[in-house]
Amino acid sequence: MRKITVFETTLRDGEQSAGVNLNLQEKLEIAKQLERLNVDIIEAGFPAASIGDFESTQAVAKAIRGASVTGLSRSNQRDIDVAWDALKGGAEPRLHLFIATSPIHRQYKLKMTKEQVLEKAVESVKYAKQRFSVVQFSAEDAGRTELEFLKEVFTAVIDAGASVINIPDTVGYLSPEEYGAIFRYIKNEVPNVDRVSLSAHCHDDLGMAVSNTLAAIMNGADQIEGTINGIGERAGNAAIEEVALNLRIRQDYYQAETRLHLDQLTRTSRLVSSLTGMVIPPNKAVVGANAFAHESGIHQDGVLKERTTYEIISPQLVGLESNSLVLGKHSGRHALKERMEFLGYHLDEEQLASFFQKFKDLADRKKQVSDDDLVALLHESTLKDDSNHYRLEYLHVSYMNAVATATIKLQTPNGTSLEDAAVGSGSVEAIYNTIEKMVGMKINLLDYKIKSLTKGRDSLAEVYVKVEYEGMTGTGRGLDNDVLGASTKAFIDGINRLRNMSKPKQFMEEENEENESTSFVLEAFK
Repeated sequence: MRKITVFETTLRDGEQSAGVNLNLQEKLEIAKQLERLNVDIIEAGFPAASIGDFESTQAVAKAIRGASVTGLSRSNQRDIDVAWDALKGGAEPRLHLFIATSPIHRQYKLKMTKEQVLEKAVESVKYAKQRFSVVQFSAEDAGRTELEFLKEVFTAVIDAGASVINIPDTVGYLSPEEYGAIFRYIKNEVPNVDRVSLSAHCHDDLGMAVSNTLAAIMNGADQIEGTINGIGERAGNAAIEEVALNLRIRQDYYQAETRLHLDQLTRTSRLVSSLTGMVIPPNKAVVGANAFAHESGIHQDGVLKERTTYEIISPQLVGLESNSLVLGKHSGRHALKERMEFLGYHLDEEQLASFFQKFKDLADRKKQVSDDDLVALLHESTLKDDSNHYRLEYLHVSYMNAVATATIKLQTPNGTSLEDAAVGSGSVEAIYNTIEKMVGMKINLLDYKIKSLTKGRDSLAEVYVKVEYEGMTGTGRGLDNDVLGASTKAFIDGINRLRNMSKPKQFMEEENEENESTSFVLEAFK
């Protein structure tokens, strides 16, 4: 079997999904789970895009030792220098360097000729190789670039020192036949292509990202790029879990495989969904809630007689394990530790002691504590940084004569307490009116979602909000046995994130190293 390298970009391209704003601790948690999944490369961010991206990329590079950590860079020396400062502490730092090559990008975005693009690409690869042992070069919008020009650019950057050549379908424009043909052309026409690996990066604008990625593999791609749950810009990227399962289930056809631990796919998917607030559709392939559900009587009869009649993927393959161990209020610390290790979380004694107390508090309110409850509780416990944050101390809601009143007490960032009350036409509106009044910020609620983690009346409620303040957009997440408690925590979390944002999240697309936005960001590092 050919070994296919997995380049995972949830923390970079995935975070560019509209409304997604991960904090440092959340990025670290996702990165650690990607390490458990056994991906080869984690793209941690775009270090020159903002101070926050620089810091998170640097933190991930230092924390991860089971995968290579990379960062995105435009083709200019200052971006490369910032990326090196962020990544140099990693186990195997590498750079993902890009410049647009298509006629429409050259004319309208870069305002550069073919010759200027070629010169900039070669110059940047040579400069990057002075620091990074592995430089991946991406021809942005390669799918709409003239093949002869791609050949010229790739030949030159390989000679300049590029180790990986990425051929992105940046706007999800191509069909599988067209995309595969580009790989065949590059394999046959670029004279020094044997010195590099070829990578596929596909977007899902026309719903073809996974199909195009598989077509690339069939035509010589050595590396695939994508995100968990297929999140990303616009309609998203190729879903890593779908590509990996295609290769596993249809090994006879593709004759290729990844080194992913497939039994970590469901946990990874749920973690990314939980922290980004992007709900997984029930009919989502591989990881959706209905992926292994059978309602038709004919299907049920077939599965009961022989599973493979209607089920080509076993639930256990993707991590939906059944286990007889039930945790509740009488469970001890050893049972909790064993279960967390089974789920892939290794807690030291101090962490276990703290988490055990939170588990007991939850178990007092729930008859049985599920795996989903444990994972959610762990994330809730470890991902909250209370420094410089508002924190809920007390909540009381009353409802009379169609008017709701919320009384709330908050701990402020400076350690003092505030208490106030306000009314609303419903309980959630009253809560949010009260908090808005207390923090002195006019918050626009753009979205509100609520779901239960498990079945039953005592299920934990998980609430996601999308909030906006003075042009800045962020998300918030709250977890509680009570729906109103979860709603309150989510709104407070969203406000805390907005307060930590120095400017609206943006992805800078200009590649000219003299542009003002680049200068602004780099000045901030000085």
